[in-house]
Amino acid sequence: MLEITRDTMLSEILEYAPESMPVFQNIGMHCLGCALASEETLEQACLAHGVDPDAFIEELSDYLENL
Repeated sequence: MLEITRDTMLSEILEYAPESMPVFQNIGMHCLGCALASEETLEQACLAHGVDPDAFIEELSDYLENL
């Protein structure tokens, strides 16, 4: 299982768990295929969308554990 931290690249998460896209989309991250997404860490993306990175990591981890 991929350990998801603030420093994990969005591209890594989406490669490992493409089924996680709805969690990202629920907080307004709709441009996951854009060039910036492949260069951003989870923390950078969360901060750009006004989301607490730690809360999002918890939500994403819970989602993936319950699939």
